[in-house]
Amino acid sequence: MTTNIDRRRLIIGASLGLGALLLPVGKLLAAEVLNAKGFTHNVASGEPGADSMLLWTRYVPPGIADEVHLQAEMALDSGFTRIVGGATVRTGTYRDWTAKLTITGLQPGTRYWYRFIAPDGSLSPVGRTRTLPVGDVASFKLGLFSCANLPIGWFNAYAHAAEREDMDLWLHVGDYIYEYGIASYKPQDRIAERNVLPAHDHEMVSLLDYRMRLACYRADNDLQKLHQMAPMVALWDDHEITNDSWEGGAQNHQPDKEGDWSIRKAAAVQAYREWMPVSDEPWKAYPLGSLATLYRTESRLIGRTQTADIKRAFAAGTDAALEAFRDGPWRDSSATMLGLEQENWLYHALKTNARSSHWQLVGMGTILGRTVMPKETVGWLRPEASERSRQAFKDNVRAARLGLPMWMDRWDGYPAARSRLLHAAQQADANLVMLSGDSHNAWAYSLSEDSQPAGVEFAVHAVTSGGIEGSMATDPRNVAAAFMATNQEISWCDTAQRGYAMIEITPHRVTGEWVFMQDIKTRGLAIAGTHRMQVERERKAFVV
Repeated sequence: MTTNIDRRRLIIGASLGLGALLLPVGKLLAAEVLNAKGFTHNVASGEPGADSMLLWTRYVPPGIADEVHLQAEMALDSGFTRIVGGATVRTGTYRDWTAKLTITGLQPGTRYWYRFIAPDGSLSPVGRTRTLPVGDVASFKLGLFSCANLPIGWFNAYAHAAEREDMDLWLHVGDYIYEYGIASYKPQDRIAERNVLPAHDHEMVSLLDYRMRLACYRADNDLQKLHQMAPMVALWDDHEITNDSWEGGAQNHQPDKEGDWSIRKAAAVQAYREWMPVSDEPWKAYPLGSLATLYRTESRLIGRTQTADIKRAFAAGTDAALEAFRDGPWRDSSATMLGLEQENWLYHALKTNARSSHWQLVGMGTILGRTVMPKETVGWLRPEASERSRQAFKDNVRAARLGLPMWMDRWDGYPAARSRLLHAAQQADANLVMLSGDSHNAWAYSLSEDSQPAGVEFAVHAVTSGGIEGSMATDPRNVAAAFMATNQEISWCDTAQRGYAMIEITPHRVTGEWVFMQDIKTRGLAIAGTHRMQVERERKAFVV
């Protein structure tokens, strides 16, 4: 269902902030503001195992209450004539009426249907899910998503994927929501029917803000259908909190305006874990029989160090300043995206699992592939581009001449950490496949370290968020050709379209198919085309 939100109550609720949760009105805020009762946001499943599945729903009781008990059922058929499992879970105002529980004792590689039953006997919608396989597996398919900005487009990519009957799992690699206030969007970029909540101009800060934004996104019918049809493994990137986040702060967090970073970070994490079908484990491995191991990583809030600041080198205006930055702060070996604890976990897991499974699939919030700015892009900027934007492109072209990347917030900004990861994959003799997002455009990278192949990367384009094409006044094919000519690791790219990717894993190859939606400004399932790339086992590079 699409939640019907009363704007007057929304304004009252949003103005109360985090402290509202301690007040009587705050305890009932979700029900009052959303003006919805019963099962308000459909169902979802996630954290799949060979014998277990996490189930999620949200239920607001019809009367005044602080807590309710819900019964979950799992069955082998959609009519629930063959119920094979179930459990009871409680929820209440303290977790925004969201409920999660894990059902165990299931069979591997099996499709199940599930539902929740409320105290009054009312039923939730029926969800469909599938446990992970064991043993020899011939094929496994997952849908890959990133960067879904609700006000600027319809979630047609979710709708198209949800119609597929051939998918085993969804993998969302971050920017599931965006934290910006409504004033951050240009009126011409927004869709009138897709207003974000809370409706105030400032970005999300409090627990109430994050809960409301997640409630708004999860009310989208196409996103609900996606969750209803298959389990999801999800990890956050930065916009689930705020732009360019790291362990101790963010580019878009000013303590004098938004308060204590640790409080804001805790609020974002709490709301995300309430509203998403995820566990509280910060990172995790999912075995897909002997076929592959999928890894969910955390690269934003727990161990990531602050990005090296290149702005002073740009401001100095000399190559000498950029060279000093390149040879000093940029190469700092203490810089890390994952933190040393997670690095050690991942590298050990790659070494161990490369012996027992054919492929090692690493879900990551940001791109690992090396990317520098082509010099041609400065001449292709739109006439209306601001001077600030023009200077940013000029700076990135200057940096590219000295081997410095255009994306300091991604793995390119942490070269020592990137080398450690790729060295670990090489030493484990792993068939490494990175699955990433964040850039809003589509990329295929053949990764290398010490001039040796190290794996490949499928980087998915955005569900709706705009990419580099928004700055360019030339044919996108020219932009793609320039990036490929300038960057040795880029095997293919598309810099203009929105959608999602399908990843098919077999014992001998992994194939990625980028699906391009025809439009995001109107709702529909039409696609503009697809592009396929594949890597063969032991090749560690794309077949081009």
